[in-house]
Amino acid sequence: MASGPDLFVVCKSCGSEVSPYITECPYCGTRLRKRAPKLERGGTPKPPKRPSRPRLGPLRAGEIPGIRPDRRPYATFLLLVVPIVLTIVARAGWEGAVDLVLGGPIDAEWWRVVTTQFLYGGTGYEVAALGAVAIFGILLERRHGAWAPLFVFLVGGSLGMLLVVGVDEGSVALGGNAGALALLAAWAMRDVLARRRGVEIEGDLLGVLAIATLLVLLPLATVDAHALAGLGGGLAGIVMGLALARLPER
Repeated sequence: MASGPDLFVVCKSCGSEVSPYITECPYCGTRLRKRAPKLERGGTPKPPKRPSRPRLGPLRAGEIPGIRPDRRPYATFLLLVVPIVLTIVARAGWEGAVDLVLGGPIDAEWWRVVTTQFLYGGTGYEVAALGAVAIFGILLERRHGAWAPLFVFLVGGSLGMLLVVGVDEGSVALGGNAGALALLAAWAMRDVLARRRGVEIEGDLLGVLAIATLLVLLPLATVDAHALAGLGGGLAGIVMGLALARLPER
């Protein structure tokens, strides 16, 4: 229950009790306040105005009040959906899948260094590679936008496959271990540089190292993943990560 106005105030100069609605003491003439309080109808002063509360704009669908959701990582979703669909179609008996795989002399079919990254011969290899693509693709897309994971995956993965062609031509190499390592390295370089400067980071570099180790060791578990492809993709990711670290975050 709100309290009513004071019945009197005490003059600090002479100690007399005077009305709260006057500006000067009638006994000694001391100034009590600059102006008298405004009166409402009925002779009571107006209550002080409460400060207005800040209001949020209209909420979007699925949005928590006070929190704007991040944009959906559509580019990373694309990097995940395409290999899943192609692998299912290839295992269903599509003969054209052979023309997409990097294996043997490629002659003038240079598109194979790109398309071979979206085909997998084993489920375990596909789960490991696409899991890393999902993690670091989403993180990189949130940091720089949709172009970043697409650029890093395609460039890093293709350079890794080209290294296989140049050093070990004729070998079979497919899957996304090169592109996944490129995404991992490109995302981690900003945190690595920050740690070298003594800046505290939120990222878990030990977890990143564990995933990188898994991707590097994939060629030991499956003949589809090539060690040179992973090496080339990782090195390309480091170079691109150094460049991305100079760009402002989205």
